[in-house]
Amino acid sequence: MFPIGDENPQLSVPVVTYALIALNVTAWVALQNLGVGPGLLTSVCQFGLIPADLFNTVPLGNFTDAQSLCPSNAGLGWANLFTSMFMHGGWMHLIGNMWFLWVFGDNVEDSMGHGRFAIFYVLCGLFAAAAQVFSQPDSAVPMVGASGAIGGVMGAYIMLYPRVKVTMLLFLVLIVTTFRVPAFAMLGYWIVVQLLGGLSSIGLDGGGTAFWAHVGGFVAGAILVWWFKDNELLRHHPHHGW
Repeated sequence: MFPIGDENPQLSVPVVTYALIALNVTAWVALQNLGVGPGLLTSVCQFGLIPADLFNTVPLGNFTDAQSLCPSNAGLGWANLFTSMFMHGGWMHLIGNMWFLWVFGDNVEDSMGHGRFAIFYVLCGLFAAAAQVFSQPDSAVPMVGASGAIGGVMGAYIMLYPRVKVTMLLFLVLIVTTFRVPAFAMLGYWIVVQLLGGLSSIGLDGGGTAFWAHVGGFVAGAILVWWFKDNELLRHHPHHGW
């Protein structure tokens, strides 16, 4: 089940949304070598966020080879809180994140204006990273991806446009179909899945999906939107609120 669009008119050119997508794609090409060869691992170690390195703690637990590929202190320090937002672990990771940003980012940018939206996006990414670090402060697994910041965009969207219909693509074995649901149902379902994933990961040593980053970003976005939204811009939007 995957969102492929919404019935929410775009009132301005979402230049920041486009720029963020371009930056993520550029990082994938220029810094991550399109995920090919050693460039991917090097970029993840250098620009990803490793909690154990951030606090110079000794990782706990027994780590697999995949979890200990990065040399100690290979990253940039606290700057990795920012750079990790633009790194990805594979093609599907990148495409999935950019698609969600494409679907939901333009209308959130509409509600704030370009400058405010850029600051909002970065803050959500930072809160998302903090939530993941807090959940596993001794982890040696690099965290990468824009999904925490995009979770913030989705948190803002559900606050601003809860009744807008989102078109979903559904795969049922050999059948492919679409259906529409209100944004509050689709995004509500998404955050519940992230919460359940986060709860199931408590106490586990390992990589995988950074569920708590998704939750942290979503909650941050749902709260910060009340300070970043521009009521004058929203006044012209036909689908704002309930």
